[in-house]
Amino acid sequence: MSDTTTKGVQVQASSRYVPERSEPAKQEFFFTYEVRIRNLGSGPVKLQARHWIITDAFGNAQHVRGPGVVGAQPRLEPGDSFEYQSSCPLSTPHGSMRGSFRMVTDDGDSFDAEIGSFALSVPEAQN
Repeated sequence: MSDTTTKGVQVQASSRYVPERSEPAKQEFFFTYEVRIRNLGSGPVKLQARHWIITDAFGNAQHVRGPGVVGAQPRLEPGDSFEYQSSCPLSTPHGSMRGSFRMVTDDGDSFDAEIGSFALSVPEAQN
């Protein structure tokens, strides 16, 4: 799990391997991830865009950019939070995700709220 705070915006993220949607023999590993964004600041902020960096076990990075998250651009008053789930395929059993959310204040100022790195990892088989 990652937990970072940038200019009063806290972002927590974690992942889970989904074996029923994965095909290891074809090098296809599927993960879901959960994100919680919380406004710890004193004024409202709106999530305008996302930038994810998804890195596989070989260090190959894929950049994913787009407006909002899961079709939404939530506006968070002080103390509010927004949670969502999404998914990510990976060609290796281990990797990581990190990135940022472009946030905008009511005054029009913008900044990137960091999403700290978190692991995408197939749990080791237990005997």
